[in-house]
Amino acid sequence: MAPRQQVTQHVTQGARPHAAQAATQHVTAWRPRVPGVAEVFHAHFTEYAYPMHVHDAWTLLIVDDGAVRYDLDRHEHGTPGDTVSLLPPHVPHNGSPATADGFRKRVVYLDGALLGDELIGAAVDGPDLRDPLLRRRVGQLHSSLARPGDELEAESRLTLIGERLRGLLRPRLVAERPAGPALASALRELLDERVADGLALEEAARLLHAHPAHLVRAFSGAYGIAPHQYLMSRRVGHARRLLLDGVPPGETATATGFYDQAHLTRHFKRLVGVTPGRYRSGSSR
Repeated sequence: MAPRQQVTQHVTQGARPHAAQAATQHVTAWRPRVPGVAEVFHAHFTEYAYPMHVHDAWTLLIVDDGAVRYDLDRHEHGTPGDTVSLLPPHVPHNGSPATADGFRKRVVYLDGALLGDELIGAAVDGPDLRDPLLRRRVGQLHSSLARPGDELEAESRLTLIGERLRGLLRPRLVAERPAGPALASALRELLDERVADGLALEEAARLLHAHPAHLVRAFSGAYGIAPHQYLMSRRVGHARRLLLDGVPPGETATATGFYDQAHLTRHFKRLVGVTPGRYRSGSSR
C-alpha cells in the first residue's frame, strides 16, 4: 500500500475578529490499490482558498462539515453536506470556504476508466448532484478506502458509484454544449503533450499559425484559465502522483518541469495548500 501522507498546519491570524482562532490546514492523501482511483485526498481548511486550476482526473467530492463555494466554467456553485460534487477533468475551477469555520472535505480522484469524456459537458452543466443514495455510497467508499485489505470492497462500491453517476449524467447529454474553439483545443493538446518539457508561447504560435496574443485570448476565453495557469496545474497534478510514490520533492521538481524545488514548492502550496515535503511526509498506510 502506498504511503498515506498527513499534515496539519495551524497559523494564527491576528487580524481576525477572534484573535484566538487559528487557521487550520489539515491534509491527508494516499493512493490505494484500487483500479480507477488515482488519489484519495482528505482536507480541513478554515481559510485557505484554491486559485483557478485544473485536474487531469475526475474529482468526486463530498463535504462533511461546512461548505465550499467554487466557480466552474464561470458559474458559481456550492457544496452543502447532502451534495456530491463531480468536477470533470481539464475544466478550470477554484474553491474557498463558504462558512466561517471553513470546510472538511473528502475527495476521490478518478481516472477516465470509470467515466468517459463524453460526460464532461453534462458534468460542467450540473456538477452538484443531490442524490441521497449516491452521497451514502461515496461515504461508504471512503470508509473502505481507509482500510488496508478492503480493496475488493472499495472496488465494488466504486463500480456502483460509477453506474449511478452515469445514470444521473446521461439524461443531460442531449443538452451537451458544443466543443470549445478549435484553436484553444489545439493549444491545450500541445500543453498536454509537453507538461514536463514546457512550451514557449512563440513556439506554440508558430506551430498553430496564430499570433501569441490571439492564442492567449482564445485559450482564456474557451477555458477560463490562462495557458500558463493550465500548465502549472497539470505539473502540480503530476507532482502529487510522484510524491505519493515516495519520490523526494527535489527529484519531483526536476521530473515535472519545475525550475527547482523552490519553484515547485511555490506553485504546489498555492494549489494544494501545503508544501510538497509536508504532503509527502506522514504516517504510512
